[in-house]
Amino acid sequence: MTAHVLRVTGMTCDHCARSIEKALSAVAGVSRAEVSYAAGSAQVETAADLTVSTLVSAIKAAGYGAEALGDAAAAGETTGLKVAIIGTGSGAFAAAIRAVEGGAVVTVIEAGQIGGTCVNVGCVPSKIMIRAAHIAHLQSDNPFDGLKKQPAVVDRAALVAQQQARVDELRHAKYESILESNPGITLEKGFARFKDAHTLVVKQADGSEKEIAADRILIATGRAPAIPDTPGLKGTPYWTSTDALVAEELPQHLIVHGGSVVALELAQAFLRLGARVTLVARSALLSREDPAIGDTLKAVLEGEGMRILTDTGVNNVRFDGKLFQVDIGTETLSGDRLLVATGRKPNTAGMNLDSAGVNTDAGGAVIIDDHMRTSVPHIYAVGDCTNQPQFVYVAAAAGTRAAINMTGGDAALDLSAMPAVVFTDPQVATVGLSEAQAARLGLETDSRTLSLDNVPRALANFDTRGFIKLVAEKASGRLLGAQVLAAEGGEIIQTAVLAIRNRMTVEELAGLLFPYLTMVEGLKLCAQTFFKDVKQLSCCAG
Repeated sequence: MTAHVLRVTGMTCDHCARSIEKALSAVAGVSRAEVSYAAGSAQVETAADLTVSTLVSAIKAAGYGAEALGDAAAAGETTGLKVAIIGTGSGAFAAAIRAVEGGAVVTVIEAGQIGGTCVNVGCVPSKIMIRAAHIAHLQSDNPFDGLKKQPAVVDRAALVAQQQARVDELRHAKYESILESNPGITLEKGFARFKDAHTLVVKQADGSEKEIAADRILIATGRAPAIPDTPGLKGTPYWTSTDALVAEELPQHLIVHGGSVVALELAQAFLRLGARVTLVARSALLSREDPAIGDTLKAVLEGEGMRILTDTGVNNVRFDGKLFQVDIGTETLSGDRLLVATGRKPNTAGMNLDSAGVNTDAGGAVIIDDHMRTSVPHIYAVGDCTNQPQFVYVAAAAGTRAAINMTGGDAALDLSAMPAVVFTDPQVATVGLSEAQAARLGLETDSRTLSLDNVPRALANFDTRGFIKLVAEKASGRLLGAQVLAAEGGEIIQTAVLAIRNRMTVEELAGLLFPYLTMVEGLKLCAQTFFKDVKQLSCCAG
């Protein structure tokens, strides 16, 4: 099969588009024809030997004008299809690379740092910091009697310098070097807004403006920290996660406002590096997950010395030049640093999306379907700025599929077996449905929870904090979801992803061979508890 994209002129309504679709579908060798009045284009899939000139002739015979934007040429020839991508994060770059492979000419537009959130201020620097904090923690607190425990000597400035050097290295290797080596991608620096559905206006650093016309447009602008409208907060030197990651001095007392992923990861990292930490959460920890996860993680973090106040609001904030005074109603917390990590908001403000007809939700996120299409057929969106889950691997997968669709293909993104990991210690890892989510879908479930004192590797590690929980469909035994709170939970969960993706039952999962003395063996043991008492089995019973 061959995919063709054509520009169509002369249409005045959607009825015109349907008429052209009918004319194209009547051509021998056409397997699919989709015509968009709003985009002024036709996407046609044909037999390999059908020429594009035949399609142009069919459209002209129907009374409309047409010109070929080209095929997705395997030889790397450009089709003339112009694609503009707003943003340069993982989703944007995945789309840019794939669109060029599909024959398009791509312009990427960036108002800030190339590389987006993950490499610059998200995944990469945070995981480096978390790893350093974990090693510092093991020096002062480990479960082995024969190892001397002593407080780690932490040079925070040196840690930050090493961390940021790796960030710079990865940004160049995975982003900047691609721009340098791929002639099909052009970078424009500046803030982009829509003039109309096919035209972007880029405001450059010197204040000048440049218009960019495109046949397809991809919005991949990510998110930024959302700051609550707390009285007294504005104007104080509070931290966002971006600030905290590069802070070269450890706080004496860090107050963290937030109870989800970013708040928990950074709170534990600073605690383990030597700061005193108080965390204030508006509800339970990780309130969208199975309640057992937040409750158990809270006990773990409190055991390490963190003070955690759940179901607690912040009434107001004051800063006296040295200390933050945080009023929570029952008392006033005093600390030298305040980290606000209460969520993130989509970077869509000021883009003039209304003028292009692009719909957003109440929070400003771009609404897309499983093909990454917005409310305007030729405008796509991917990543954290959309209503999809906010994970870098989701953004990258969406970017590739959006590019396939922009260049004439048909690719959907299936999120039914999407893993999620919170990099606390122990790690939180989930996939599929929780019991509550399954109930809302009308599914009757059966579930089992295995404490880690039943997992031989956890016993050998002298670390039995956490649990593994499996949720199955009651009638069939098909695995619906897994919730893991365990050391290396992020490594464990991918096996559950594959099991759900392949519609395995818990009985089938229990019957698989798992290597002994691994944490992932806990999945097998938990699956076995649907049928037997694992406490009555030998250590590696099949």
